[in-house]
Amino acid sequence: MDKIAVFADVQNIYYTTREMFARQFNYRALWQRVSASGEIVSATAYAIDRGDGQQQKFQSALRHIGFEVKLKPFIQRADGSAKGDWDVGIAIDVLDIAPAVDRVVLLSGDGDFDLLMRKVISASGVVAEVYGVPQLTAQALISSASVFNPIDETLLL
Repeated sequence: MDKIAVFADVQNIYYTTREMFARQFNYRALWQRVSASGEIVSATAYAIDRGDGQQQKFQSALRHIGFEVKLKPFIQRADGSAKGDWDVGIAIDVLDIAPAVDRVVLLSGDGDFDLLMRKVISASGVVAEVYGVPQLTAQALISSASVFNPIDETLLL
């Protein structure tokens, strides 16, 4: 049975599923799908913390499913722009665990992760799967993955 590590770029998945489908992603359905083909030995969801009650409820639901939730504070800059991405944190965690698993599953459409997927495939020999909204996932990320799984109706609430 494959050992699987799951990494969820919560902000990216939230915005892409909202933009494309006007619906939310179903993390429980994802968990069921992934665990049907192996053992999830690690699952981490990376999110931004705005201190909002609805977000805290969502984060609690993720923990209940089995995810470790890592939070960064939301930073509003003086010019009105916002900061708060987890790209480096996700990359470090993926590189750390890749030698100990058979499959890495990344939920994100962010093209910045294409180099990461290529690296874990070549250095650790893992299967690198990506789940993303096809129309909003960078082609470079799709091409770099061993397997691309399109987010569709079956993975939405």
